[in-house]
Amino acid sequence: MPKVDRESKRKIRHKRIRRNIRGTSRKPRVYVKKSNRHIYAQAIDDINGDTIAAASSLSPDLEEEVGNATIETAKKVGSLLASKLVEKGHREVVFDRGGYPYHGKVKELADQMREEGLEF
Repeated sequence: MPKVDRESKRKIRHKRIRRNIRGTSRKPRVYVKKSNRHIYAQAIDDINGDTIAAASSLSPDLEEEVGNATIETAKKVGSLLASKLVEKGHREVVFDRGGYPYHGKVKELADQMREEGLEF
């Protein structure tokens, strides 16, 4: 039996989650991806295949403020993405945690987006 690593298990979980989650132009899907150094989030319209807004720890708006991917970095990325979505008139989103457990950085990013005025 082949050995299954952590990343493979995450991808399996993400496929299972994606069967039930779809983003639309009115209610985009917010997808979260993280690595050991950075965290990325983007709002996606799955019907048209468009990325509505994106933010990451590499964004020029945050580059000087953040270092490695910490909980504080996740909060700043969530705040930046939420402000971009509110500017474009989106108040409701569908949250896609990308197969990651809903705690730590993923949870803080989502909580910060809620504080900025988005509804999940």
